Amino acid sequence: MLTIAQALDWAKTQLRDRGVSDDGLHESAAIDSKVLLAASLNKELVFLHTWPEKLLDKLQMKTFEEFIEQRTAGHPVAHIIGYRDFWTLRLKVTPATLIPRPETELLVEIALTLDLPESVKVLDLGTGTGAIALALASEKHNWVITGVDKQSDAVTLAKHNAVLNKLERVEFKQSDWFSAVTQQQFDLIVSNPPYIEENNAYLQLGDVRFEPSSALTAGLDGLEDIRHIVAQSRQYLTHNGWLVIEHGYQQSASVEAIFKENTFKKIYSESDLNGLPRATFGCI
Repeated sequence: MLTIAQALDWAKTQLRDRGVSDDGLHESAAIDSKVLLAASLNKELVFLHTWPEKLLDKLQMKTFEEFIEQRTAGHPVAHIIGYRDFWTLRLKVTPATLIPRPETELLVEIALTLDLPESVKVLDLGTGTGAIALALASEKHNWVITGVDKQSDAVTLAKHNAVLNKLERVEFKQSDWFSAVTQQQFDLIVSNPPYIEENNAYLQLGDVRFEPSSALTAGLDGLEDIRHIVAQSRQYLTHNGWLVIEHGYQQSASVEAIFKENTFKKIYSESDLNGLPRATFGCI
């Protein structure tokens, strides 16, 4: 029988010895161990810090051992426990969609600071789990928000997350970018599209190995989908409407150029919590 503290030490050693990390840092083993143990106990993380001497029973330890085994095999933590926290929400995740990342919360932060009318119509392109759309809905109860995704499994998942978070007023539907979007106008379009180059070595590392390539890659330079979204969004935006897009940290200048080519104005780029350029936005 192990205590919580002992179980965490055991798990960290297992993960470090196997070289499992989603970011190449030893700290990842400690974080992963805590998240997986909390899920094994069906408790929040604070419970682990409050009761480090509490003994795990046999079932809890068996569950934790199975979780650690899956993690050492490379499976993402979010897939193992079945959810990922994003903004103030808890979202169910599956291998059908991209796992929401903390840096994507920057899009939500930007959207909430823009000069927008009181009643806003929002379109979230490539919604995946519904993370961005639902986060905005949780903050702005009078915004009319639609999320679309090419994959039917993603739409089903986003609808499920809307119910879980009591945000059923958000509409989710299947659409290949704008293909099924009616000719209505939006005050804000947000998107975290695929932006990794098809031959990028990063695709063979960490969690992304278990995520759909369709949610990750966009041509040889990673910018194909961004070019399409920026060009097409003009006809779906109201006058002074805003487009906010996430991109790779080395793509900021290229994405700004694409915005300029499509005659957007007030073009800005913002950095994520790691100080890396992560989002570009502008209005028409």
